[in-house]
Amino acid sequence: MASSEGSKLWGGRFTGKTDPIMEKFNASIGFDKRIWKEDIKGSQAYVKALEKVHIVTKEEMTTILDGLEKVAKEWDSGNFALQPADEDIHTANERRLKELIGEPAGKLHTGRSRNDQTAVDMRMWMKSALATIRVYVMELIKVFVNRAKQEIDILMPGYTHMQRAQPIRWSHWLLSYGCMLKRDLERLDEMAKRSDEMPLGNGALAGNPFDVDRDFLAKELGFSGVTWNSLDGTAGRDFIAEFLSWASLTSIHLSKLAEDLIIYCTKEFSFVALSDAYCTGSSLMPQKKNADSLELIRGKAGRIFGQCSGFMMTLKGLPSTYNKDLQEDKEAVFDTFDTLSGILQVATGVVSTMKVDEANCRAALSPDMLATDVAYYLVRKGVPFRTAHSISGQCVALAETQGCLLTELKLDDLKKIHSLFDTDIAKVWDYESSVEQYQAFGGTSKTSVEQQIQKFESWMLKL
Repeated sequence: MASSEGSKLWGGRFTGKTDPIMEKFNASIGFDKRIWKEDIKGSQAYVKALEKVHIVTKEEMTTILDGLEKVAKEWDSGNFALQPADEDIHTANERRLKELIGEPAGKLHTGRSRNDQTAVDMRMWMKSALATIRVYVMELIKVFVNRAKQEIDILMPGYTHMQRAQPIRWSHWLLSYGCMLKRDLERLDEMAKRSDEMPLGNGALAGNPFDVDRDFLAKELGFSGVTWNSLDGTAGRDFIAEFLSWASLTSIHLSKLAEDLIIYCTKEFSFVALSDAYCTGSSLMPQKKNADSLELIRGKAGRIFGQCSGFMMTLKGLPSTYNKDLQEDKEAVFDTFDTLSGILQVATGVVSTMKVDEANCRAALSPDMLATDVAYYLVRKGVPFRTAHSISGQCVALAETQGCLLTELKLDDLKKIHSLFDTDIAKVWDYESSVEQYQAFGGTSKTSVEQQIQKFESWMLKL
């Protein structure tokens, strides 16, 4: 008896029709068509492996390979015609292959399941996606390093708790984001190693009964090795979860950058001016120049984290091996890749084109930011730091009481607080001297920042 569902890859056991609502609910072709190229590559490698174990003849292999090339050309040219019964990319490609070459197409799926097929397709896609994202991260790091080198003499306030804290170099601030992205890139490289395992040949869950050469398949598809266990290989989505988690952290770093720059480009700060290419105006207020690029970066970080947390919840309740819940991996990972790619490229454009206002950065420095330097002055004269900190606080309080700046206190007034104050206190009232005292590597002195730049440049040459 012919099955009404017989055209489906799984249809032989079913005699009734699928509810149209269920058809739509079950279908993934709307988003997994994105991996058409990986699906075809996986099939091309698999038919070669089948020929090696004599499941298909050389002639059949050649026919199937030629047919798959024709299917690929249709996709590439935009002429591939999807049919209502094409529930996923695997079904669509096999259906079209059969239309082109006839019965030999039916041998392609021997010993293979859509479970190991989708797993290998997604791993291939991920390897390519990570390589693309890696380029975007590197480009942004280079912008930070190059700007730090060119603008090393600009001083600005450093902030803690959103309060002016100590003078720093603008370049030091730039490199702080370079450091975040450096760690992100290192994590990406580690993640790429764990994505580089080939699951094809695991079948539905138990393995392949025809002894296909999985090492051959891995080599054909550009993987460094194969998954060790067929149960894990077909259902493991750690590489998806890890990418979503990595993307969340990276986007949080970029959201932090966006928040800083949103503040710095306000009229109240005016440390930086964004290029018009990355701003929009107001529909009501003609004077407005809104940092929409940065606000979108900040906003889309939440979207990426939402995809991550959503997929984690999908994984948490699953029993072992493949379950259809895993179909949720594709929309999450595709959207995250697209969103993060946009964030990185826009951030690179913003940072590379913005203008820093050296005068405004320096004007924002204030004498109260030298209070810690007063404590250090006393420490260098032998006063314990805790005592020196308290004395410095008394100086700040005295300046507030007298309604003057810390730097305007008279030496006689300072001596009343502590006898070790002397005329050399005048050397403390200098922002360049303040910044230059932080000579230890990682600090904000010019020498230290130059060392950081050298470290970055050496690191980038090794990549």
